Amino acid sequence: MQFTDSHCHLDFIEFQHKYPQLLSQCQQNNINRIIVPSVNPEHWHRVLSLPAQAHSTQANSTVNISCCLGIHPWFIIIQDNLLNEKSAKNIDLAFNEQQLKQAVIKNINDIVAIGECGIDVFKAKKNTESEQALTNNLNLQQAFFEMQLHIANQNDLPVVIHHCQSHHLILPLLKKIKLNRTGVIHAFSGSYQQAKAYVDLGFKLGIGGTITYERSKKTINAVKRLPLSTLLLETDAPAMPPFGQQGLINTPLNLLTVFKALCIIRDEPEEIIAKQIESNVDELFFSR
Repeated sequence: MQFTDSHCHLDFIEFQHKYPQLLSQCQQNNINRIIVPSVNPEHWHRVLSLPAQAHSTQANSTVNISCCLGIHPWFIIIQDNLLNEKSAKNIDLAFNEQQLKQAVIKNINDIVAIGECGIDVFKAKKNTESEQALTNNLNLQQAFFEMQLHIANQNDLPVVIHHCQSHHLILPLLKKIKLNRTGVIHAFSGSYQQAKAYVDLGFKLGIGGTITYERSKKTINAVKRLPLSTLLLETDAPAMPPFGQQGLINTPLNLLTVFKALCIIRDEPEEIIAKQIESNVDELFFSR
């Protein structure tokens, strides 16, 4: 069986000195592809350099690293806060849009998606001090998200979508902006009804460590009922460790833990699950 970690932040500092060793371990465990989203413009170059590093003399790895370019909602929240503290205007949408457009065009043959982009209500609530500030920040997040959806369409790319307490904001935008290639709802957490709303729009769902926690009953129920053709596996490493590893640095090696949890939830044989999910990855990211 072969596996793809469809969402892993290999460019983060936690992996800086472990990269060759980690890729070797992935290879030994049949994790042969890793998709790396980016979180802000400062990370774009780091993400784009990962494939070459993987095939360098030091790493000498056959693990395929695929890159995404985007602007994470946390970046927007943090930057917006810093500007507000200085009594300046909101983070410049037009400037970031131009930056992203240029980066995508320049690297179009080296990327497989736009992302990580989306809307995070939970983080915005924690980082704003008034209802008006929250509303303003969410409006800004939505503007950045919509901008990235348009760039995905303009370049015939799928999107990698971050959500947190924001299904009610994300779904209307996805209905409004019909995407050519749809995308994945990363680290899906929610009910079957919410999951089906995305699936009905053609999206796939990234399934990660959430399903290893017994308390995640709604998500587990959704994953059990959905067509296997709608699911991807992911770790979101170094964040979101599976049950039993709380407080530890997550790694793509935990993809096998997520896979085992999925096999317990689903009725199909392990080999069928693994094969179908690899096919789902091919369909979404590599079918151009």
